[in-house]
Amino acid sequence: MDRIYLIAQLENIKNAKRENRLRVAQLVLKNECLFPFLLEIVFENNNKTTIKAAWVLELVCEQQLDLLAPYLNYFTSNISNLKNDSAVRAISKICGFLAKSYSSKTSSIIKKEVTSKHIEKIIEAGFDWLINEHKVAIKVYAMEHLYFFGETKPWVKEELQLIIEQNITKESPAYKARGKKILSLINKK
Repeated sequence: MDRIYLIAQLENIKNAKRENRLRVAQLVLKNECLFPFLLEIVFENNNKTTIKAAWVLELVCEQQLDLLAPYLNYFTSNISNLKNDSAVRAISKICGFLAKSYSSKTSSIIKKEVTSKHIEKIIEAGFDWLINEHKVAIKVYAMEHLYFFGETKPWVKEELQLIIEQNITKESPAYKARGKKILSLINKK
C-alpha cells in the first residue's frame, strides 16, 4: 500500500457521511504506513482529495492521536496554510484533540512530544481562525483549543476572553453558546 492507493481510496469517498470517511480512516489505522501520506495530502491544498484527507485525518486522530506525534513539526508548520474551510475545520478539531491531550493529567506520547514551539503555532492559528472570516465550527473548535492551551499560558485566556466578549453579540447562536461556555470556564478560575 502506498500513496497512490491511498489517493484512490480518498477519491472513492463520495460524500462526507461518517461511514464513508470512517472506511478510509480504518484503512489508515490498520496500515499505519499510510499515515504520513495522508498528512502530506491534507496540506497539498490543491483539490477535493485534500479536503477528504482532512476529514479522514480527523477521524484517525480522534481514535489514535499518538500517530501524529512524530509529525508534529510538519503538522504545526502547515496548519496556517490551509485554505479550504472544510479542511480547516478538521484541522482545528485535531488541534483541540492535541490541546486536551496536552492539558490532561494523564501521561501520553503527545504530552511528551508537544513542544512550546508547537503550542505557539497552534495558538497563532487558533487566534487567526477565531478573528478572521471562517465558519462557526472552526471558531468554536479554536475557542476550545485556545482555552485548553490557556491553562498553561494565562495570556491566551485573557486574549480569548477579550475576543469572545467583543464578538459574541454579532456572531451565530452556536458561537454565542460556546462563547458563553468558554467565558464561564475562564471566569471560574
